[in-house]
Parts: sequence; structure tokens; C-alpha cells
Amino acid sequence: MATIGLDQLFYAKITEDSEGIETYGAPTRLAKAIKADLTIELAEAILYADDAAAASVKEFKSGKLALDIDDIGTDKAQDLTGATVDDQGVLVSTSEDSGGDVAIGFRARKANNKYRYFWLYRVKFGVPATNLETKGDGIKFSTPSIEGTVMRRNKTDARGYHPWKAEVSEDGTGIGANVIAGWFNTVYEPDMLFALGQKQVETATVIGAITSSGAGNATVIVTAAGMTGSPKTVPVAVANSDTAAQVAGKIRSALTNDTNVGAFFDVSGTGADVVLTRKTAAANDATMNISIANGTCTGLTAAPTSSNTAMGIAPA
Repeated sequence: MATIGLDQLFYAKITEDSEGIETYGAPTRLAKAIKADLTIELAEAILYADDAAAASVKEFKSGKLALDIDDIGTDKAQDLTGATVDDQGVLVSTSEDSGGDVAIGFRARKANNKYRYFWLYRVKFGVPATNLETKGDGIKFSTPSIEGTVMRRNKTDARGYHPWKAEVSEDGTGIGANVIAGWFNTVYEPDMLFALGQKQVETATVIGAITSSGAGNATVIVTAAGMTGSPKTVPVAVANSDTAAQVAGKIRSALTNDTNVGAFFDVSGTGADVVLTRKTAAANDATMNISIANGTCTGLTAAPTSSNTAMGIAPA
């Protein structure tokens, strides 16, 4: 869909660690935007076999961003171009100036009055061009323009790729609840859970304590689709007067040592909590559960259901 308006132009300064990995500062309003032109250069390689193109690969190489703005101002000029302000408040540009790399964010209004939002992850600007013209019979506005080179960033996403741009339309599908509202609060960081998946986590909490003469076995039942022996009942020996934390510690040990549960889950937790983390990322299992109850012991309050503290997400 065509865009018909441009506004909300921001930049964020970049600092790097010793390996060149970027950290972004808080976004700052750059100027009122008039026009933005983004052109992209691709690197292409073609594999020929049997006198024909058998495969073609096109990758982002670099880009050019040309911005027409109302006024860049001295503070922004220093950040973007490396110019300096002398002791008399005059902005001085030299041939040796080199501004720091920045991220650039903006939004463009579409023909349906919805907005498409952008972040360019690494841009290096040159000296702004200034267009001056003597006054004639009519009125003509002259505004500064600034051109930068768009590059991929050094910091990889969760897949090991190097992002150069992020964009989203507010009327798109599957957009996170806070993505649009917080777009210019920070430079958007790619969320690649859809690519890597997420391991499901279940948490159960021991309630109560073993009575002074209530030693015996607590009964723990672990249910999970795909786990051998599910639902698996694991008896856990407890002693007289064991606290909830002591019972939970014994449950964690018993589950770790159980062949079926230990092969399917990583067992952890502190205090009265028992936490099971699936060893592999997979779609969320609504049947996954940890049940804790008195078996031959007394004093525990039955806890038949656990909490799904992290949803399972299958890798893309």
C-alpha cells in the first residue's frame, strides 16, 4: 500500500563494546520530517549449471537514506556529522569530521490512514546539504537535507543473522500488544521466539508441612504429552515435621532421579517450589501438570494443579 505522509523522525546513538556489538541509547526526536528516500543495494550471486542459472542468491549489501527535514539543529548535527560548536556557539564543520553511527526510526502514513513504523539499525550520515535561494516574486521554502549510508548491524538476532531494518504496520496481524505503543521508546529488538521456539515451564508449590508423626510418602504425579510413562506417579519419602521447603527439595531430588521425568525435564526450584522445564522447545502442552498430595504421609494440602509459568512455543 502506498504511503502518503511521514512523521515521528527519531535517532538513537550507538555505542559499541570491544567486539563491535551495538548498544542503543534512548531515541531522541531528530527533526520534523518532510521526505525520506531509501534505496537498497543487493549483492547477487548466480550459480550456473548445464548452461543455465541453477540458483540465485541476493543479500542486503548497503543502502542510502536521504532525509529532507525542517531543521537539523546544532546538537543533532554534532551527533550525526561530528561537527563541533566553538566557544562562540558557532557550528564548525571540518573535512576531518566523522559522526557516530545511529539508528533511525520513523513512521509513514498509508492511504488507509494507518501507519507503517520503521527502524534502520545502523546509519552513518554525511554533512547536511543546505539549499539557499534569493527571494523572488513568490515564496519558496528551502530546507536542509541529509544523506546517510544504511548498514547491517553487528549484533545478531537469535538466529545468528544481522538485521538492518525492522518495520511493522499498525493494521498488520499478530502484532504484539505493546509493539506500536513503545516503538519510539527504545530501538526495537527482534523477538525470534518464533524461530527458536521456547521450552515450556511448569511450577508447583508445596503447601503445608508434615505433622510431627506424619512421616511416609508424598505422592507426586507428573503428566506430559510425549513423556514415557505419563502420567508418572513418583512416591517421595518425607520425614516427621518436614517443612514445605524440605518436602519440595525431596520432590526435586526424586523427580531428577526418575528415569522418565529426568529424561524429559530439567528439574529446578527453590524454597517450596518445584519447577519442571521441558528439555526441548515444542508447542504448548495443555495437559502438562505436576500434582502433589499426601500419599501415606500427613500434613500436606493437596495441590492437584501446577502453573504454566512459560508457554511452550514450537520452533519455526
